[in-house]
Amino acid sequence: MKRFWGRRWVRVLTVPVVLGLVAVLGPWLWVSVASAGRVHSVAEAPTTPVALVLGAGIDANGVPSPYLKARLDAGVELYRAGKVRVLLVSGDNRTHAYDEPTAMRDYLVAAGVPTEAVVLDFAGRDTYDSCQRAHRIFGVDEVTVVSQRYHVGRAVALCRAAGMTTQGVGDVSVRDRFPRDWRIGWAREKVANLKAVADVVSRRDPVLGDPEPGVRDALARTS
Repeated sequence: MKRFWGRRWVRVLTVPVVLGLVAVLGPWLWVSVASAGRVHSVAEAPTTPVALVLGAGIDANGVPSPYLKARLDAGVELYRAGKVRVLLVSGDNRTHAYDEPTAMRDYLVAAGVPTEAVVLDFAGRDTYDSCQRAHRIFGVDEVTVVSQRYHVGRAVALCRAAGMTTQGVGDVSVRDRFPRDWRIGWAREKVANLKAVADVVSRRDPVLGDPEPGVRDALARTS
């Protein structure tokens, strides 16, 4: 009898442990497989028509955070190297007081990128939304998505799930400057993978609207 109850308790305890491992490792495995061989440095990045630069916070004066500056700097390098022709900057603008895309454009233009090569997406509230809108609203089919290295794998996976041929550029320049923040971001990413899978499986719609010709027009001007 004791052996019976012992085996039963083993089964009872094993099931939630296994389910927990699947819940954690499954999304991580999906992101790893979907982004394998697609994450590069700027120097190694292949050529694509568009870079999707994801928002990462601005301060009260509209100045990009160090993490966002690093992403924008990578976008500038891609543009100067001729590896992209248009920069689509996607960020949060839920209130008049908080406008990531405009701050991102201003930073890029100040760094020498022509205004006409920068297109703004004001409803990129998270990575899933930015990827979905890049394809469904801005008509992007091939893209290089730019973020920090610990995050860009998920961004590549989500952009591919949105229907785009996708490469990624992962910045590591802020890792040594902000090691604690980097570790926190890396840990949060494991939880974010769960949400990414839920969004893809549920086919959640982002903020939508009429198709926007900005990327198409910018590409036409640079062809």
